[in-house]
Parts: sequence; structure tokens; C-alpha cells
Amino acid sequence: MRKLYIQEEEAGQRLDKFLKKYMRQAPASFVYKMLRKKNITRNGKRAAGGELLAPGDEISLFLAEETIENFRGASRVSDGDGKRSAAGRGEEKGKRGQVPSPLEILYEDAHILIVNKPVGMLSQKASVEDFSMNEAILSYLARSGELTEERSRAFTPSVCNRLDRNTSGILLAGKTLAGLQGLSAALKERTLRKEYLCVVEGCVTEPLRLDGYLARDRGANRAEVSREAGAGRQRICTDCVPLLSGKEASLLRVHLITGRTHQIRAHLASCGHPLLGDWKYAGAAKGKAWLEKYGLRSQLLHAFRLVFPEMKGTLGYLSGREFLAPVPEPFEAAAERLFGPEARRFCKPEAGQLCKPEAGQLCKPEAGRMSRPEAGKMLGGR
Repeated sequence: MRKLYIQEEEAGQRLDKFLKKYMRQAPASFVYKMLRKKNITRNGKRAAGGELLAPGDEISLFLAEETIENFRGASRVSDGDGKRSAAGRGEEKGKRGQVPSPLEILYEDAHILIVNKPVGMLSQKASVEDFSMNEAILSYLARSGELTEERSRAFTPSVCNRLDRNTSGILLAGKTLAGLQGLSAALKERTLRKEYLCVVEGCVTEPLRLDGYLARDRGANRAEVSREAGAGRQRICTDCVPLLSGKEASLLRVHLITGRTHQIRAHLASCGHPLLGDWKYAGAAKGKAWLEKYGLRSQLLHAFRLVFPEMKGTLGYLSGREFLAPVPEPFEAAAERLFGPEARRFCKPEAGQLCKPEAGQLCKPEAGRMSRPEAGKMLGGR
């Protein structure tokens, strides 16, 4: 028999979901059978599984210790060296990627963590061989003592948004269930304002609103953009404002209105302005030219700004908060080579800087300005 007492960070979730996380290798049918037979109880009473847990709730498992441990499987908590604990260390061999040391933390509190993801790291692993930012964050929390075996028994912190492997910038993670749920809800509702910096081929001198439909080719890991709706196509909308323009390239601030895989890369390529360094959407010929001229091996795309909407509940204190992430050195070096010293102020902006009219920005355009065709080009895809 084993008794579990619900902690603050575990409260608010359904009992059955808690049990499935705690005994993650147990079939759902087994969990519900044990609940029906009162082999698993909540506060000494029969439970159906749909009850919401509260801090201090007592969960009793009238099961053999061997059964519980078999269903729990290997540990997911890393030790102070960034490796898994003894139960799971064998899984760590052969992982691809490396842990950024140290993590570039932009903000942290009891519920959330905001980091600046480097180029070359996955947000979440795509296969068991990968070591992603998610594992790096778990390792950091384990080293700091915030993530222990006891605390991770039915909830494990996790990243909430994703960036492509070779896209850098702001990555969000929930450290508690309330933090994860609050961030996930804001992302799902598209109320978080997400802005990117990118360098594209060609001269862009006026704001662009890009509308279209995106279809993913999962086999080729790329997306195609078209003007017409159709089966398997998702509506996409992207706002772009030129910050600096030259004969060869332009530095854009991009407001991601919808958030689809490869949206910015595919959308800009579809209207003749592929991202510098983006071999996938610009082709090998241009990729080789950019490599020879600028040393670029990946796209110049960086998630640099995040603004929280009016938040309710536990994360209410984040309402209206703005977070910025400086661009990586290769991005800054390429931008300065293309646009001169003026590029520096966009690569390491201070809070609010890119919203000042005198800086030439359109972070806060006049009401309806970007919704009228005359305010900029209305471009779709092919």
C-alpha cells in the first residue's frame, strides 16, 4: 500500500490524469478498474476519476509495491550533472544535441521560465536520441533543487511553445501545473503577442500583410503556401514591418498572428522574400551563395519579443508584461554587415524601444491601419 498527498503544484488536475502520470505505464483500463474496486481511493472514499484534486488530498493505492514500481517505469528527473537518475541513465546514451551551459534565462518565477533558445537545439525532442531544450530545462531545475523525484511524480515541467531547430529566441516553460495551463491557454487562444526579427532577400520598403493557406508535407518536413483554401490547408496570417532595407536584403519585424509550423519561412518565401540562410525554402543554389558570402548555415530568424495579454488566475501578475531576447552573435554580425552599425540597436533592443515612433517602428499602428489594403501589400502564396 502507498499513500500520496497532493502538493500545491499538483492540484487542479483530474484524479485519473494524476494516476496515469504517476503510473505512466499502467493501462487506462487498469486505473479505472482499481478505482471501481476501491483499490485506489481519494480521502478514504471511492472515486470515479473525474474529481479535481485539491492540495492535501490523500490518494491511497492498495497495490503491491512491485506493481506500483513496474507501472511507474524509469525516472524522468535528471541529476546535478544533467544526466538521468540511476533508473533512467541508460536512456541518456547517444542523445543528439548538447545542453546550453548555462541556459540563457530571460525571466523566472515560481510558475514559469522564459529562456533564449540558441540555434541548433530542438524545443522538444523528435526521437529518443535527441536532447532538447525541454531536457535542458529539466536538468537545470533538477540542479537547482526545484525538481525532485517526489515533485515530479505526477507533473513534470515542460516547454509550451516550439521553435524550429535553427530558429533562436523566446521559449516558454511551465514549472507548475498552473503555470503550464496558463501559458498553454494563452497560446491556444492566440492572445500572446509574438514578434520575430528576420533578414530576408530583397528590398522591402513598406508594411506587408501576408494572407494565405498552408499545407504541411510531413514526409519532407516542409510547408507549401497557396491563396486558396482546401483540404488539409490551414489559414495563416503574418504581418511584416521593414526596419532596415538595402539592395540585397531587408531586416523585418514580424508579428505572427497565426502560429503554424514553418509559417514565417514558407510565407515569406512564397512572396519572393526567403529568409537568408534558409536552404529548405530558398534552395541549395541560394543557400550555397549565402554560405560563401555571409557564412550562413541556418536561417536568420529570431523570436525576440513577447507581450502577455490580460491574464487571469494564477498568472495574473504577468498581464501586460513584455520580454525581449537579444539575437545571437551570428545574426547580429550578418545584420551589421548588411545594414551597417544601425543594425545593433535592433539586435539588442531595450524594453519598449521598438515601439517608439521616432525609431521608425510600427509596433502600435493607428487603429485599423494594417487591416486596410492601402496600408501595405496584401500578399498570399503561389
